[in-house]
Amino acid sequence: MGQFANFKNIDIDWDMTPEDAVAIYLEWGNTGYGGSYENRVRGKSDVSYYFVINTWEARPKGYLIKRNSDGAEELATFMLPESLENTFLKHVSHQKGVYGVTPEVREWLEKEFEVS
Repeated sequence: MGQFANFKNIDIDWDMTPEDAVAIYLEWGNTGYGGSYENRVRGKSDVSYYFVINTWEARPKGYLIKRNSDGAEELATFMLPESLENTFLKHVSHQKGVYGVTPEVREWLEKEFEVS
């Protein structure tokens, strides 16, 4: 999956969820992300890179997101391997939505970054 080759040097926030991103970038850090208000957004130069999995379509689709206070940009789109799809869907109880990555998906993504 060579699509991640361009992103090998960015700092992925593996703990960021879609809910956290909204809280710290759209609500300007009113939730104490990561247990500390010191992690709040201070300006437009604050940026996070994270992954989400969208289950609104027939198959779960993943995105690498870059977010700052101006908005979000999809840097890469990918499909989960079939072996991870069912595991992920069971994790989210087959509910439609946009989710952070599970430990299994993170492990797969980290391996994909290694081979990029």
